[in-house]
Amino acid sequence: MELNLECEREEDGRWIAEVPELPGVLVYGSTADEAMARAEVLALRVLAEQIEQGEARPQPIRFVVPAA
Repeated sequence: MELNLECEREEDGRWIAEVPELPGVLVYGSTADEAMARAEVLALRVLAEQIEQGEARPQPIRFVVPAA
């Protein structure tokens, strides 16, 4: 499974990161690294919940960060 990790700076200076393939995985951070790390953690939690509920099967995961 390949997941895209997108990050951009908001007008107020905060960073927002999301994983578009997983609805609801959208987080803020004070730096780009913090926002991306939080998004990755939340994405893994969402996937773990899906596996526990039988909605998905375990599979290798790779996060892709687009080049700036």
